[in-house]
Amino acid sequence: MRRRHRRLTPVLLAIGLVLTLLAASPALASTYRYWSFWDGAGGQWKYATQGPSSLRPADGSVQGFHFVVSKDAADQAAPPRAGADFAAVCAATPAVAGKKRIALVIDFGTGPDAPAGDTPPQEAPRTACAQVGPDATAAEALAEVAKPLRYNNAALLCSVSGYPKQGCGEPVADATAAEPSDGGPSAGLLAGIAAVAALAAAAVWQSRRRRTR
Repeated sequence: MRRRHRRLTPVLLAIGLVLTLLAASPALASTYRYWSFWDGAGGQWKYATQGPSSLRPADGSVQGFHFVVSKDAADQAAPPRAGADFAAVCAATPAVAGKKRIALVIDFGTGPDAPAGDTPPQEAPRTACAQVGPDATAAEALAEVAKPLRYNNAALLCSVSGYPKQGCGEPVADATAAEPSDGGPSAGLLAGIAAVAALAAAAVWQSRRRRTR
């Protein structure tokens, strides 16, 4: 009985290592097409931690909207292609008592990122200075300058100025989504799993061979 246990030990260890490697490998990332939302500060963009419907920007804030195709919002989404500069956007809009000014940068993205059959309204980012009430949200500021807007049932921003015409944050069929550098298992990991699987098979064959002697 002990000899049999010794023969099975390499097999069980090999199988366990294969399962461990598979469990540790990251899941394939999904790619989405959607309107990303950004906070501007100090001339730089930072991915917003609140949605436009809940964020209430202060007077002098800069908010960005960029239509992108991205696998991971916080880490890989590209910011708007125009600077986060309140003075440049709102210089021609004088301050009014009881109102706040919000600088908006709206980037419709590029042609390759557009849904099939649709085209960005313009190539360069659009800027506008929204003058709204002191309690207005970023969504309300956007509605002042870029109607029509479209949202889904989960309050996700789907369309700005009618773009895109259809869809709302759906996964995009993208062959590059499975590239190792983009979150899928690396070639080295796959090779390691294959090697361990081969060792497991060899251990099983060796154990059977010994029993037949």
